[in-house]
Amino acid sequence: MDRTEPPGHYDIPPPPAAPPPGARSVDMRVSKRLLWVGGAAYPLENITRVHTFVLTPRRWEAVRLFLKRLAIILSVAFALTILGGITTLASQDTGGTLVTLVWLGALASIGLSIAELVIVVGAQPQYVLGVETSGPSMAVVTCPQPHYLDQLVGTLVHAIENPGAEFQVRVERLLVNPKNYHFGDNVNMYGGTGNVGMAKA
Repeated sequence: MDRTEPPGHYDIPPPPAAPPPGARSVDMRVSKRLLWVGGAAYPLENITRVHTFVLTPRRWEAVRLFLKRLAIILSVAFALTILGGITTLASQDTGGTLVTLVWLGALASIGLSIAELVIVVGAQPQYVLGVETSGPSMAVVTCPQPHYLDQLVGTLVHAIENPGAEFQVRVERLLVNPKNYHFGDNVNMYGGTGNVGMAKA
C-alpha cells in the first residue's frame, strides 16, 4: 500500500517576518543530520520529540512561595524584636538600634519577595516550539506567529525522516527564567511496585 503524505504537508514554511529591532533572533537550521539552534548542535537521531506548547508561568507556586517567605520573615522579625526587648529591659538600655536594623532588613526582604512575585504573576504565557532529545537537553524557541511554529514541527519531522533534508529559518530565543515557568508534561505513574509520581521539568 502506497503511503504518501498530502502534497505540501512537509513543505518548508515561509520564513517569518523579520524580528523587531532588539529582538534576540537566532538561526535554526538542519545540515548534515545536525539540528543547529544558534551555536548549539543536536544530532537528529537523538531527537525524541518535537512539539509546540504553551509555556505557562508558575503563578500559584510564586504566590505560595511569597506567602511562605512572608511568614518566615515576619516570624524572625517578631522573634528578634521580642528578644531585643527582653535584652533592653535586662540591661536597662533604651537603645532600639537592633530592633530598627531587624525591621529594616525585614522590609528589604519583603520588598525583594514582592518584586519576584510581580515578575512571575505579570509574566505572559509563551507559545513555543520544543525539541527534546534522548538526554536531558532541550531546545526551546519562539516566534510571533504561532502557526509558523506549528509548520516548523512538520519541517523538522521531515528532516528527521529524510537524511538528505536541509533547511534554515529564523526564530527567536526564549528569554525567560526557567524557574518561573512550567516546562513539558506532568507524568504520574500508578500501579506496580516502587513507582513514584514524577514531574518532567
